[in-house]
Amino acid sequence: MLDRAKFQQLVVQPDMQALAAAVVLAKQGRFEGREVITAAMAWAAYACPAATTAIYDTIANSWLGNGDVAPLPADLEVAPLEDSFWEAFWTVVDGQDYDAISITVAVAALAGALHPSMEQISENAARAHPGAAAALINAVPGRTDIDVLAANPEGSLGRTLYRMVVDNGYDLEVLDREAIQLGELPQALQYLNVRILQMHDVWHLVAGYSTSGSHEIAISAFQLAQFGHNYSAMFLGVGAMMSHASQPRAFPILMQLMMEAWQHGRQTPVMMDIEWEQEWATDIPALRQKYAIEHYRSVLPQDLLETATEASFWRKLGLGLKMARYSRRLRRGGYLRAA
Repeated sequence: MLDRAKFQQLVVQPDMQALAAAVVLAKQGRFEGREVITAAMAWAAYACPAATTAIYDTIANSWLGNGDVAPLPADLEVAPLEDSFWEAFWTVVDGQDYDAISITVAVAALAGALHPSMEQISENAARAHPGAAAALINAVPGRTDIDVLAANPEGSLGRTLYRMVVDNGYDLEVLDREAIQLGELPQALQYLNVRILQMHDVWHLVAGYSTSGSHEIAISAFQLAQFGHNYSAMFLGVGAMMSHASQPRAFPILMQLMMEAWQHGRQTPVMMDIEWEQEWATDIPALRQKYAIEHYRSVLPQDLLETATEASFWRKLGLGLKMARYSRRLRRGGYLRAA
C-alpha cells in the first residue's frame, strides 16, 4: 500500500544507477520499482525540469533497450516541494471521472501550487533545450484561421486538420490561451505553450498519433522529448502516480506507451522549428518525407483504453489475454519494441 509521506521523501535527486535497476523491478511487477520510477518522474516534473532528459532517457533505455544510464547535468536548479504542493498533487491524483479536458485543466492548475522559483527554473530549462530554439527568436504566433485551413485542397495538411477539428468538435487551439493566462509567462514558456496548444493536433497527424486515450498519453511523452514541455512532464507524473497507487497492473502498459513515444520524440527532427503555416497545402506523406518524420509505432493497440472501458466482453477478454502476454514477457526481462 502506498505510504504518501514516504513517497514524498523519495522525490529528490535520484541515483541514476538505482533508477535503471528500479525499471527492472517494475517490469517484474515490484512495488519498489514503480515507487522509484514515479518519484524520479515527479522530481523532474515539479522540481527540476533540467533533469527530465536524463531521467527519461535512463528509464526508456532500461525499459526498451540497452539499459544505458544517462548522467544528470551538473549544477541543477531545484525548486522546493512544499506541503501546499503535495496537498494539490494528491487532490488531482484522487480525482475521479476525468475526461480529456478536465484532466488537462486539473494538471495545468498544479502549476499554481509549485514554488514561485519554479517558473524561472522552468524558463531556464526551456531556453537550454535543443528543441526549443524557436522560442528564443520567434514572436508569439497569432491564432490559426479556420477559414484558411478550409481553403486548402483535399488531402493536404490544412484540409485534414480542418476536417479533424470540425468533425470532432475540437477547439482549434485545445485551450484558450488568455483564459489560462499564458501571456503572463516569460518568453520561452509563453511561446512553447502557445505553439504546443496551436500545433498539438498537427503533430498528431504528421507524427502518426491517433486521438485515442492511449495515444494522448503517448503524444505527451513525444512532446516532452521534443521540447522539454513541462506541462507534459506534470501530466505524465500524475498518470504514473495514479497507476502506481490504484492500478499497478496497468503500470507496465503505461510505461510502454510513454517510453516508446519518448524515444520517438528523441529520434524525430525538431517539430517546433518547422513553419507549419507554410505547409498547409502539402499532403502529410510528403511532409513526413520532407522532414524525415517517422510514423509512431507501438506494440500496443491504439484504442487500448477505449477497448478496456467500452468494448464487448469477448473483445475485452481477448485484449486481456494479449496484455497478459505482454506482461509475462516484461517479467521475463524481454524488451518490447514497436513493429
